[in-house]
This record gives sequence, C-alpha cells and structure tokens, in this order.
Amino acid sequence: MRAIVCREYGTPEDLVLDELPDPTPGPGQVVVTVRAAAVNYPDVLLIAGKYQIKVPPPFSPGSELAGDVLAVGDGVDFRPGDRVSATSFVGAFAEQALVDARGLARIPDGVDYADAAAFGVTNKTAYYTLRTVAPVTPGDWVVVLGAGGGVGLAAVDIAVLMGAKVIAAASGAEKLEVCRQRGASAVVDYDREDLKSRLKEITGEGGSQIVLDPVGGRYSEPALRSLGRGGKFVTLGYAAGSIPAIPLNLVMLKGITVQGMEIRTFATDYPEQLPRDDAELAQLFADGRLRPYLGARFPLEEAATALRYIADRKAIGKVVIDVSRA
Repeated sequence: MRAIVCREYGTPEDLVLDELPDPTPGPGQVVVTVRAAAVNYPDVLLIAGKYQIKVPPPFSPGSELAGDVLAVGDGVDFRPGDRVSATSFVGAFAEQALVDARGLARIPDGVDYADAAAFGVTNKTAYYTLRTVAPVTPGDWVVVLGAGGGVGLAAVDIAVLMGAKVIAAASGAEKLEVCRQRGASAVVDYDREDLKSRLKEITGEGGSQIVLDPVGGRYSEPALRSLGRGGKFVTLGYAAGSIPAIPLNLVMLKGITVQGMEIRTFATDYPEQLPRDDAELAQLFADGRLRPYLGARFPLEEAATALRYIADRKAIGKVVIDVSRA
C-alpha cells in the first residue's frame, strides 16, 4: 500500500510517499481501505515532534479517516464492506489503516466519505465544550476565536444550533463570510480590528457569557476581558503558536472561570456525560443538521501541501485528503 511517512521529525515538506506492507488485523482490530482522511493541526505538531505526546518515527500521520472495512480480527462486530469512519492517533494518511475496532463508527446512509472523515474530532471538541464543559443557554453571547478553522467553525455551527448569539472572530474577509453564512450573529476581523473594543461594542455592558479559544497568542486576553461577570473561558489549543499569560486579577474581579478541555481526556473527566454527548452528536450528524465545512481537498500525493495549508492558517473549516476512491 502507499502511505505518507514521517521518517524523522520535521516540516510537512520532509514527509515522503512510500510503499509499505499491507497491515494484518489482530484480535479487536480492523483494516480499513481509506477513502478520505481529514487533516488537523495536531498532525503538524506530531510530525515536528512538538505535540504533548511524541510518536517515534517512522510513522504515517493522520488521525481521522473514513472508508470500507477490508479485513477484521477476532472479536470484532464489523464485516468486510462496511462503511465506517475511524479515529486513530496516527496512520490515516495511507491507503489502508489498521485501527482498534473501538474507534470505529458506521457511516450513516447518504453521508459521503469526506464528510464522515472530517466530522469527528472538531465537532466532538466543540460539542463536548458547549454541551458539558461550558453549557450554552439560548441567547448567550458566545465568542469563538479562530472561527474560520476546523474547531472554530464547528463551534460556530453548534453554538448557533443551541440558540446562542455567536461572535465569530477570525482573520480575513473570506473566513468571516463563511462564518456569517453558517449563522454567526456578528463577526470580528481580529487582525484588522481592535478585538476588545469590538466585543464590548457588540455585547454591551453585559459582556459575553462564553469564550472558546483554540488559538491562544495575543487574542486570548482581549477575549477574556469581553466576558461578563461569572463568564467562562475555555482554552482548547494554541494554533497561534504561543501560550498566553492570563491576568488573574481579571479572573478574580469578574468571577470568571478559566478551564481547559482536551478531547483525549474528556471521557475520563466526564464519564457520565460522554455517552449522552456522543449519542446526541451522532443523531445530529445522521439527521443532516450538522455537516463539516470542507474548505479544501487534496490527493494523497499532496498531503504535505494539505498540512502546510493548515500550518499557515490558510484553511477554512476542514481540509480533507482524498486517499482512494470507491
């Protein structure tokens, strides 16, 4: 099979397209013929050796995929030919992927492979946050930083669906127009406008109730300052490349809650809410009420370009790699 391989830590341009042996499933495992794989910012960090968890090279990056079951090991409730989506820490950027059967989900009828591959990680991150970590009440002002990216745009979609008034903050007119089309009540170009002033102007004296921040850097503090009394600030990642220092006097004076959310530990932190959140999100997907916005698609041979697209913050919504076609 063909696969994108990280032979040593480096940049997207250091990746190679290589021929690897076809995988064989063991007990509890499934081999999937990959039709589509989604690209996420942590993939960029993983190949650079800068993610919280390091994967020793060589490895094939990619954590989200969709395709057809090719072979199964013992004790697996799937059959060859089943259409499935899957999450796996690495291995998605390949024509075949060996995955734990517990990470598989059946693709609903009428859903294509690209949507199925791109839906899971970003929408789960946003849904877990807005349903459980910082629960939204209809009418709340919800500020989403990095609103043009994968997690950000998923958060816009979900907050709108929950009845919130969403302020989408991103860089560039194209990203902001997509946010408007997805239902944002207001938009702010934080590379051209003063974020603190604009948020205060939009929300008035009451301020915002929730801030979702997958970006970090210089945008975090002005967004924090936009919160009203008792508001909640959720940090989800640092796509801007730097981890901000939060002035704790603001937290004290406004009674603000600052909390982190990471998808890998959500099940441990919220074991009772996880089944509910997953079931609700799956139903929204099956019903067609939530779909990822696919901003760009690349063939497997151009996986490095896809990763560079993410690294340089050019992506709008999700970036998908078309690995092979049915």
